[in-house]
Amino acid sequence: MAGFTMELNDEQKEVRDWLHGFAADVIRPAAAEWDEREETPWPVIQEAAKVGIYSLDFYAQQYFDPTGLGIPMAMEELFWGDAGIALSIVGTGLAAVGVLANGTDEQIGTWIPQMYGDADDVKVAAFCSSEPDAGSDVASMRTRAVYDQAKDEWVLNGTKTWATNGGIANVHVVVAVVDPDLGSKGHASFIVPPDTPGLSQGQKFKKHGIRASHTAEVVLDNVRVPGSCLLGGKEKLDARLARAREKAKKGGERVKNAAMATFEASRPAVGAMAVGTARAAYEVALEYAQTREQFGRPIIDNQGVAFQLADMRTSIDAARLLVWRASWMAVNGKPFTAAEGSMSKLFASETAKKVTAQAIQILGGNGYTREYPVERMHRDSAIYTIFEGTSEIQRLVIARTLAGMPIR
Repeated sequence: MAGFTMELNDEQKEVRDWLHGFAADVIRPAAAEWDEREETPWPVIQEAAKVGIYSLDFYAQQYFDPTGLGIPMAMEELFWGDAGIALSIVGTGLAAVGVLANGTDEQIGTWIPQMYGDADDVKVAAFCSSEPDAGSDVASMRTRAVYDQAKDEWVLNGTKTWATNGGIANVHVVVAVVDPDLGSKGHASFIVPPDTPGLSQGQKFKKHGIRASHTAEVVLDNVRVPGSCLLGGKEKLDARLARAREKAKKGGERVKNAAMATFEASRPAVGAMAVGTARAAYEVALEYAQTREQFGRPIIDNQGVAFQLADMRTSIDAARLLVWRASWMAVNGKPFTAAEGSMSKLFASETAKKVTAQAIQILGGNGYTREYPVERMHRDSAIYTIFEGTSEIQRLVIARTLAGMPIR
């Protein structure tokens, strides 16, 4: 078990500097253009693939960093560059993690390479969980998967929403209900292979922020997938459902929702994204305050501006420490007895919204225009308090954990 440390080792520093260089030289110069276009930045993703950032190998190396700091460090640097483009680069990872967590070795080896493609022909993948009536309330999911035993196929019907890369993905990972009587315990995940009939893109959302990241509905109309596309296999699913039915029959204890537990473990990464955006806005504001003169002196000489910058930096550093603590705990198997994952995501996401708003205020009228990036950063920051569990859900998770109550 690696001891908790706030000091990056030489290898981590090298990776951080490499990512920072890519973010500064490739992502940032393209940020405004792709935000305006509201399209997937395929050329930037291809550049990321060429240098090895857009690949399973890179994220696996960071994920298995025994200090737990690999992933948050990578997320902070990429999202420092631009949140929309960075999400386009890391969005496939959501689907890949779904397969890694639940799939067999054969499924992992078959499908994850198809999610990324290669540097000459990049692909993306989509993880489809949320629905129009089932966001935070995963137990209300309606998308159904019915097994056709005669053909050894699963038939999927329903509509997914808020899917990053939804509809344009080469591979979709879809969460569906297989036993509605069991609530969230009756869910299973399925691979939908490329060009499967019945899967189509629904509405593409025109968003307030992260506009370079494609977000859309995914419509499943009698989508048939082979039995081998059930992640983990049918034998494992049947055993899990049998245990859940037995517990329900006995009136067994209420346990933490599995999906919520998964989100709890992944939330520090979202917190790191928020830290990256907040840090980027703070740096712009700091430089502006040092060079912008009013009444014959830099505006940072005014206490009202200087104190804002002091608060911004303090909040950013505090958010990073919460993220690093939770990330270290997750990698080293430390239980989140106080919902530390949710704490990190809550504080970091709220910090990003506040810091980017303060950056606009420090820049004044310039900050309100698209000539300066803080306007875009502020729009981007709003998503952190919404996806992977809203701030309200984070507070609920924290409160229920502290009170010893089940998280539903």
